[in-house]
Amino acid sequence: MKLAVLLVCLLGCVGQSPYQRTTNEVTRQRTLDGGYQQVLQLAAIYKSPTWRSAHAEKDASNRGLTGDARTQRIAQAQAEAAGPLEFALLVTTWDRRENDLDRGKKSVWKVRMLDDAGAEIEPIELVRDKRPMLTLRSEYPAMGDFATAYIVRFKRPTTALAQLRLRMSSERGGVEVSWPGIEASPEVAPPPAPAKPEPSAPTPEPAPAASVERQP
Repeated sequence: MKLAVLLVCLLGCVGQSPYQRTTNEVTRQRTLDGGYQQVLQLAAIYKSPTWRSAHAEKDASNRGLTGDARTQRIAQAQAEAAGPLEFALLVTTWDRRENDLDRGKKSVWKVRMLDDAGAEIEPIELVRDKRPMLTLRSEYPAMGDFATAYIVRFKRPTTALAQLRLRMSSERGGVEVSWPGIEASPEVAPPPAPAKPEPSAPTPEPAPAASVERQP
Protein backbone atom coordinates (compact mmCIF):
# COMPACT_ATOMS: atom_id res chain seq x y z
CA MET A 1 0.00 0.00 0.00
CA LYS A 2 2.76 2.41 0.94
CA LEU A 3 4.59 1.55 -2.29
CA ALA A 4 1.46 2.32 -4.32
CA VAL A 5 1.05 5.72 -2.65
CA LEU A 6 4.72 6.51 -3.26
CA LEU A 7 4.39 5.62 -6.95
CA VAL A 8 1.33 7.85 -7.31
CA CYS A 9 3.22 10.77 -5.72
CA LEU A 10 6.22 10.22 -7.96
CA LEU A 11 4.09 10.06 -11.10
CA GLY A 12 2.32 13.25 -10.05
CA CYS A 13 5.61 15.06 -9.60
CA VAL A 14 6.91 13.86 -12.98
CA GLY A 15 3.88 15.34 -14.73
CA GLN A 16 4.32 18.76 -13.14
CA SER A 17 6.12 21.68 -14.73
CA PRO A 18 8.94 23.44 -12.85
CA TYR A 19 6.54 26.31 -12.15
CA GLN A 20 3.88 23.98 -10.72
CA ARG A 21 6.40 22.26 -8.47
CA THR A 22 7.71 25.59 -7.19
CA THR A 23 4.19 26.90 -6.58
CA ASN A 24 3.24 23.77 -4.66
CA GLU A 25 6.35 24.16 -2.48
CA VAL A 26 5.33 27.68 -1.38
CA THR A 27 1.60 26.92 -0.97
CA ARG A 28 0.20 26.39 2.52
CA GLN A 29 -3.39 25.21 3.13
CA ARG A 30 -5.45 25.34 6.31
CA THR A 31 -9.11 24.92 7.28
CA LEU A 32 -11.15 26.30 10.17
CA ASP A 33 -14.11 24.27 11.39
CA GLY A 34 -16.93 25.59 13.53
CA GLY A 35 -19.58 23.26 14.85
CA TYR A 36 -21.15 21.32 12.01
CA GLN A 37 -19.73 23.36 9.15
CA GLN A 38 -16.43 24.50 7.72
CA VAL A 39 -15.95 28.20 8.41
CA LEU A 40 -12.87 28.85 6.29
CA GLN A 41 -10.61 27.21 3.76
CA LEU A 42 -7.36 29.06 3.06
CA ALA A 43 -4.61 28.47 0.53
CA ALA A 44 -1.73 30.95 0.93
CA ILE A 45 1.06 31.31 -1.62
CA TYR A 46 4.25 33.13 -0.63
CA LYS A 47 5.75 34.87 -3.66
CA SER A 48 9.32 34.06 -2.73
CA PRO A 49 12.31 34.97 -4.93
CA THR A 50 12.31 31.36 -6.19
CA TRP A 51 8.62 31.55 -7.06
CA ARG A 52 9.04 34.88 -8.84
CA SER A 53 11.88 33.49 -10.96
CA ALA A 54 9.84 30.41 -11.89
CA HIS A 55 6.81 32.56 -12.71
CA ALA A 56 8.92 34.90 -14.84
CA GLU A 57 10.35 31.93 -16.76
CA LYS A 58 6.83 30.61 -17.35
CA ASP A 59 5.56 34.02 -18.43
CA ALA A 60 8.52 34.57 -20.77
CA SER A 61 7.97 31.16 -22.40
CA ASN A 62 4.23 31.76 -22.81
CA ARG A 63 4.92 35.12 -24.46
CA GLY A 64 7.71 33.73 -26.63
CA LEU A 65 10.29 36.13 -25.23
CA THR A 66 13.92 35.56 -26.21
CA GLY A 67 17.25 37.36 -25.92
CA ASP A 68 17.20 40.75 -24.22
CA ALA A 69 13.41 40.71 -23.77
CA ARG A 70 13.60 37.47 -21.77
CA THR A 71 16.54 38.77 -19.75
CA GLN A 72 14.61 41.93 -18.90
CA ARG A 73 11.58 39.91 -17.77
CA ILE A 74 13.76 37.85 -15.40
CA ALA A 75 15.45 41.02 -14.11
CA GLN A 76 12.03 42.54 -13.44
CA ALA A 77 11.11 39.53 -11.31
CA GLN A 78 14.33 39.87 -9.31
CA ALA A 79 13.59 43.55 -8.68
CA GLU A 80 10.06 42.71 -7.49
CA ALA A 81 11.49 40.10 -5.10
CA ALA A 82 13.47 42.85 -3.35
CA GLY A 83 10.30 44.86 -2.68
CA PRO A 84 7.46 44.28 -0.17
CA LEU A 85 6.65 40.73 0.94
CA GLU A 86 3.70 39.53 -1.13
CA PHE A 87 1.24 36.67 -0.66
CA ALA A 88 -1.71 35.37 -2.65
CA LEU A 89 -4.64 34.33 -0.44
CA LEU A 90 -7.25 31.97 -1.90
CA VAL A 91 -10.17 32.17 0.49
CA THR A 92 -13.34 30.07 0.65
CA THR A 93 -15.98 30.70 3.35
CA TRP A 94 -19.17 28.78 4.07
CA ASP A 95 -21.00 32.10 4.45
CA ARG A 96 -20.10 34.07 1.33
CA ARG A 97 -20.76 37.33 3.19
CA GLU A 98 -17.68 36.56 5.29
CA ASN A 99 -15.45 36.48 2.21
CA ASP A 100 -14.76 40.19 2.49
CA LEU A 101 -11.02 40.71 3.03
CA ASP A 102 -11.01 43.69 0.63
CA ARG A 103 -13.29 45.71 2.94
CA GLY A 104 -10.31 46.83 5.01
CA LYS A 105 -11.08 47.48 8.66
CA LYS A 106 -14.74 46.61 8.06
CA SER A 107 -13.82 43.02 7.15
CA VAL A 108 -14.72 40.28 9.64
CA TRP A 109 -11.18 38.93 9.16
CA LYS A 110 -7.80 40.26 10.21
CA VAL A 111 -4.72 39.28 8.20
CA ARG A 112 -1.43 39.87 9.99
CA MET A 113 2.19 38.86 9.63
CA LEU A 114 3.94 37.85 12.87
CA ASP A 115 7.52 38.57 13.87
CA ASP A 116 9.63 36.13 15.90
CA ALA A 117 8.27 37.57 19.14
CA GLY A 118 4.66 37.09 17.99
CA ALA A 119 3.99 40.80 17.47
CA GLU A 120 1.48 41.53 14.72
CA ILE A 121 2.45 43.45 11.59
CA GLU A 122 -0.36 45.06 9.61
CA PRO A 123 -0.35 44.83 5.80
CA ILE A 124 0.40 47.88 3.71
CA GLU A 125 -2.07 46.69 1.08
CA LEU A 126 -4.78 44.03 0.72
CA VAL A 127 -6.76 43.94 -2.52
CA ARG A 128 -8.95 41.50 -4.39
CA ASP A 129 -7.43 39.83 -7.46
CA LYS A 130 -10.16 40.39 -10.05
CA ARG A 131 -8.58 38.46 -12.91
CA PRO A 132 -10.65 35.73 -14.63
CA MET A 133 -10.96 32.37 -12.87
CA LEU A 134 -9.05 30.43 -15.56
CA THR A 135 -6.16 32.90 -15.31
CA LEU A 136 -6.06 32.52 -11.52
CA ARG A 137 -6.14 28.72 -11.78
CA SER A 138 -3.23 28.80 -14.22
CA GLU A 139 -1.17 30.85 -11.75
CA TYR A 140 -2.42 29.18 -8.56
CA PRO A 141 -3.21 25.45 -8.93
CA ALA A 142 -4.85 25.49 -5.46
CA MET A 143 -7.59 27.90 -6.64
CA GLY A 144 -10.91 26.27 -5.74
CA ASP A 145 -14.28 26.55 -7.48
CA PHE A 146 -15.75 28.82 -4.80
CA ALA A 147 -12.57 30.64 -3.72
CA THR A 148 -11.90 34.37 -3.92
CA ALA A 149 -8.33 35.48 -4.59
CA TYR A 150 -6.64 38.34 -2.75
CA ILE A 151 -3.16 39.88 -2.80
CA VAL A 152 -1.67 41.06 0.49
CA ARG A 153 1.61 42.94 0.86
CA PHE A 154 3.73 43.71 3.92
CA LYS A 155 6.67 46.03 4.36
CA ARG A 156 9.88 44.01 4.23
CA PRO A 157 11.29 43.83 7.80
CA THR A 158 14.70 45.32 8.53
CA THR A 159 15.58 42.38 10.80
CA ALA A 160 15.87 38.71 9.86
CA LEU A 161 12.96 36.38 10.68
CA ALA A 162 13.48 32.77 11.76
CA GLN A 163 10.02 32.01 10.34
CA LEU A 164 7.69 33.82 8.00
CA ARG A 165 4.29 33.53 9.70
CA LEU A 166 0.89 34.68 8.52
CA ARG A 167 -2.31 34.60 10.58
CA MET A 168 -5.91 35.05 9.45
CA SER A 169 -8.46 35.34 12.25
CA SER A 170 -11.96 36.52 13.14
CA GLU A 171 -14.43 36.21 16.02
CA ARG A 172 -14.96 32.59 14.93
CA GLY A 173 -11.31 31.55 15.25
CA GLY A 174 -8.18 31.68 13.14
CA VAL A 175 -5.59 29.78 11.12
CA GLU A 176 -1.84 30.27 10.80
CA VAL A 177 0.61 29.32 8.04
CA SER A 178 4.38 29.59 7.93
CA TRP A 179 7.41 29.39 5.65
CA PRO A 180 11.18 29.32 6.24
CA GLY A 181 12.68 32.57 7.50
CA ILE A 182 14.01 35.47 5.46
CA GLU A 183 17.09 37.64 5.62
CA ALA A 184 16.98 41.21 6.85
CA SER A 185 16.24 43.91 4.33
CA PRO A 186 19.36 46.00 3.68
CA GLU A 187 18.87 49.53 4.86
CA VAL A 188 19.64 52.06 2.23
CA ALA A 189 21.43 55.11 3.58
CA PRO A 190 19.85 58.40 2.50
CA PRO A 191 21.85 60.41 -0.03
CA PRO A 192 24.14 63.00 1.54
CA ALA A 193 22.80 66.50 1.71
CA PRO A 194 24.35 68.88 -0.81
CA ALA A 195 27.19 70.92 0.61
CA LYS A 196 26.33 74.49 1.38
CA PRO A 197 28.38 76.98 -0.65
CA GLU A 198 30.88 78.89 1.41
CA PRO A 199 30.01 82.58 1.79
CA SER A 200 32.03 84.70 -0.58
CA ALA A 201 34.16 87.51 0.78
CA PRO A 202 32.50 90.92 0.45
CA THR A 203 33.64 92.90 -2.55
CA PRO A 204 35.65 95.94 -1.35
CA GLU A 205 34.12 99.25 -2.25
CA PRO A 206 36.23 101.33 -4.63
CA ALA A 207 38.13 104.16 -2.96
CA PRO A 208 36.79 107.66 -3.75
CA ALA A 209 38.67 109.45 -6.48
CA ALA A 210 41.06 112.14 -5.20
CA SER A 211 39.84 115.65 -5.96
CA VAL A 212 42.26 117.84 -7.97
CA GLU A 213 42.32 121.51 -7.13
CA ARG A 214 42.55 123.79 -10.16
CA GLN A 215 44.97 126.75 -10.04
CA PRO A 216 43.40 130.12 -10.82
